Parts: sequence; C-alpha cells; structure tokens
Amino acid sequence: MTADSPEKFKVIQVSWASHASQLIAVREPVFVIEQKVKPDFEWDEIDAVAIHLLALAHDEPIGCARIINHRKIGRMAVLKHWRGHGAGQALLQEAIHICLAHGTKAINLTAQTHAITFYQQAGFVEISGVYQDANIPHVDMQLNLN
Repeated sequence: MTADSPEKFKVIQVSWASHASQLIAVREPVFVIEQKVKPDFEWDEIDAVAIHLLALAHDEPIGCARIINHRKIGRMAVLKHWRGHGAGQALLQEAIHICLAHGTKAINLTAQTHAITFYQQAGFVEISGVYQDANIPHVDMQLNLN
C-alpha cells in the first residue's frame, strides 16, 4: 500500500492494552529505527495510562500520537511514506479536540526542531530554547485554548 492509494486514512482513539502492536508498528520504525531512539527510552509506563490515537489506512497503522492527562501530546509519528499526506495534521487536530472536550486550557508538547513549523501552523508557540532529548534537538511548545 502507498500513500497514493485512493482510500484515505482514519484516526481512532485506542488504548495501549487493546492496540499496542499497531502503535509499536508505527513508533518502532520512526523513533527506534529511523531516529535511533533507544528502546528503553521509547517504551515507558505512560503508555499504559495515556490516551492513544491511531491513524489507519486500509486497517494498517500509519501514524500515532498519545495524550497525557488531557494536557500533553507526545509520541506523535507518521510512517515515512505517509508523511505529507495529512495524517499528522489529522492526528494533531483530533488530539486538540480531545483536550478541548475535557476543558483543557493549554496543551503542551515537545517538538523536534524540524517539526516546529508543523506545530506552529496549528497555533502552537515555542516556550523554551532548544535542548536535546534522546539525542534529538527539541523545543517545548504550547497551545493556549482560552
């Protein structure tokens, strides 16, 4: 399957308990293999309690994100051949929608520096300088919802 397939993708809310294998099928190639994040850093206890979003095309996982305490978005990833086709934007908008529905006043995330513009387009602003996280340059960003 390719990103040029006529059928688009859908974004669904899932849990780690029910969809860990599909979430891993996105996060492992993106973070562990492509970006060389150490597996013991990538997999943490937060997965068990976070809200997870999964982007699917033809019922195959193509992207994911997680929401912590309805206030922080993280572990957002889209498989390489699906980037630039709207899956990341759809995941981000659904995450924002979920946070809004729970009365969140501000959403935070840590953005890899190459993705700053992507998050700025959704209204996020930088609130920190650049720092290293898992040997990748990041900034903290925030979206005020009030």
